[in-house]
Amino acid sequence: MAAQIKAPLAGKVISVLVSPGETVEEDDEILILEAMKMETSVYALAGGTIAEIKIQPGDNVGEDDVLMTLE
Repeated sequence: MAAQIKAPLAGKVISVLVSPGETVEEDDEILILEAMKMETSVYALAGGTIAEIKIQPGDNVGEDDVLMTLE
């Protein structure tokens, strides 16, 4: 079952650090958001494989928007 990785806050996607099919471990840094001129790292909540990335650098996201799915 796929797990959803959601935005912890509203902001702009600065960098996506993983690719579909890549294996990540719990607490790996997977992307960076910018909000109010501060960068915030987003980490994997569990280990698994990146199934789908729904955002790209430059996208604006809202709090709780789905960013990626993890299998």
